[in-house]
Amino acid sequence: MPLPKAELHLHIEGTLEPELAFALAARNGVSLPYADEDALREAYRFEDLQSFLNLYYELMAVLRTERDFEDLANAYLARAAAQGVRHAEIFFDPQAHLARGVEMGTVVEGLWRALGTSRDRHGVSTRLIMCFLRDESAESAMRTLDAAKPYLDRITGVGLDSAEVGHPPVKFREVYEAAAALGLRRVAHAGEEGPPAYVVEALDVLGVERIDHGLRATEDPALVERLVRDRVPLTLCPLSNVRLRTVDTLADHPLPAMLDAGLMCTVNSDDPAYFGGYAGDNFDAVRDTLGLGEDRLRELARNSFLASFLEDEEDLRARYLAEVDAYAFPAA
Repeated sequence: MPLPKAELHLHIEGTLEPELAFALAARNGVSLPYADEDALREAYRFEDLQSFLNLYYELMAVLRTERDFEDLANAYLARAAAQGVRHAEIFFDPQAHLARGVEMGTVVEGLWRALGTSRDRHGVSTRLIMCFLRDESAESAMRTLDAAKPYLDRITGVGLDSAEVGHPPVKFREVYEAAAALGLRRVAHAGEEGPPAYVVEALDVLGVERIDHGLRATEDPALVERLVRDRVPLTLCPLSNVRLRTVDTLADHPLPAMLDAGLMCTVNSDDPAYFGGYAGDNFDAVRDTLGLGEDRLRELARNSFLASFLEDEEDLRARYLAEVDAYAFPAA
């Protein structure tokens, strides 16, 4: 049995495995520019964030109907549950679908068909977080928030993702203020490729409660001190960092130093179909490559539940934390 954990940094569109991509393409009459699943998997070799995003958005063409989004989410939840995920806070990118003529309701209702039954079917509780694409306009983000209003009973929070450099958090001040007024939780990608100043902006201007990635925060000692003092969670994605060349090799990853500094780190998979590993795979990788022992792995698991948006279900959070505390690691 794997270590119980929550996944807090997971893009549902990034769980599209080649097999499902081809199955949905066939179902929807979409032609993919790849000979077969192996050829598509070979394309999952990226030079940087932008080259990944180009393929990521291209493959979204196969997602057309509620059933497609339901199948996508159920496939992820089954894989995640098998790797010990007990709670998942799932990102989705509505602008990428709206731009293709797929309506907000199709996306949310389709995802909710899976998320709404996930506890019974997969043993995984869920939250849904709607992300704005930072390389789109602030006006587009506001229109997206407006389009989501009929579905806010199913959406817990908002986030900010896609190409970071040149798109500072301050660009989205107004839409985050509007989201806060609607009672939505707030997170944002910052400090993946962008500078530590983007992390500060996300905190001060957008009022975020978690930083997604935050890897480059370590370059600013005053920021590290603040993140430690305020217990701001960082949703790190180690295998993603390697595949997107944010760090050269996993052995170079600063996770151990970040934990030693007192940062509230969590380990997540980001876009696992593209980056070679789901949540449990990321835990295994940092254990094996970075030499994290049982105490550190348990700390990462505890952090993931403490950082989860479970304030409306504190009894559930307590149960998950008890599972982590009681977990017996298998003999080496």
